[in-house]
Amino acid sequence: MAERQEQFSGTQEVREAHRFDEASLERWMTVNVEGFAGPLSVSQFKGGQSNPTYKLQTPGKSYVLRRKPPGKLLKSAHAVDREYKVITALHAQGFPAPRTYGLCTDEDVIGTWFYVMDMVEGRIFWDTTFPEVPREERRAYFDAMNATIAQLHNFDPDAIGLGDYGKKQDYLARQIGRWGGQYKADEQAGHIPEMDALCEWLPANIPPEGAARVVHGDYRCDNMVFHPTEPKVIAVLDWELSTLGDPVADFTYHLMMYRMPPQETAGLVDRDLGELGIPTEEDYVRAYSERTGLKEIPDVNFYMAYNMFRLAAIIHGIKGRYIRGTASNKHAAAMAERFVPLAQLAWEQAKKAGA
Repeated sequence: MAERQEQFSGTQEVREAHRFDEASLERWMTVNVEGFAGPLSVSQFKGGQSNPTYKLQTPGKSYVLRRKPPGKLLKSAHAVDREYKVITALHAQGFPAPRTYGLCTDEDVIGTWFYVMDMVEGRIFWDTTFPEVPREERRAYFDAMNATIAQLHNFDPDAIGLGDYGKKQDYLARQIGRWGGQYKADEQAGHIPEMDALCEWLPANIPPEGAARVVHGDYRCDNMVFHPTEPKVIAVLDWELSTLGDPVADFTYHLMMYRMPPQETAGLVDRDLGELGIPTEEDYVRAYSERTGLKEIPDVNFYMAYNMFRLAAIIHGIKGRYIRGTASNKHAAAMAERFVPLAQLAWEQAKKAGA
């Protein structure tokens, strides 16, 4: 957890490879950003985000700019226009997504496509146990996270202009096929029995999916900004993995915190939740179900197995890049060591589901 916090907190001078013509950006903002008044200063957020992210500071206001990285890119990668579309649509509905000011697809301005949004000031919590919050207040923070993801999943994509944001059918089958395929293709990173078994068992046991909703794809406490003093989510960040899909898969990704050991992103397994003032997994599921109108969430163990498998496959890819010497993240070696324990944990969930 400390490694991830070090990676993603704070700003630094703009990296050499990510510099651009700041005067050109300032001219664009003067024309396109309502209320903009320079002078403008630019710094870069730390971390390994695939889309370089910058803090734009003026005497009266701060903004965030996210751009495609420079260089040759896969056509579908680094889709800042998709991020802009989903954030803009959700903000218009009162969802806590930052206000956006404009998308620029003119590469002459700073070299790549980019968009500008509000810099939302508040608190980011890096530890799932919320140690900075008094024990008697932690339940309210969990409730705020629960209410926010339920709000997201209650939107009808067609009604808010996001009906074409992704395919509406077979989300789980496509995800399992994608990540299983990547795992199988990377022999250098090694194959293990648990992942091989999951590649066979998961596609054969997919539960019926409900209506497609906007799914965030990486919903967890450190991807949201909380109010400076209140248990309230004021911004959900990092929409790179968002699409249309199964909302239960999205919620149970968030729910994984209850099945992860403490060394895995500050998981809650073996923690005394009552002593910590944190709701139980059952209470948390019940609250989400009531907010979304679901009578129950069937197959929670399947969804846990799927989400852990997906995460293990992502880490397997990082391990492969580390072995080949192409991993850009200095923490890649430590992340690669998480692959086997996480795959084993995923298979344990599958066994709970009847595998």
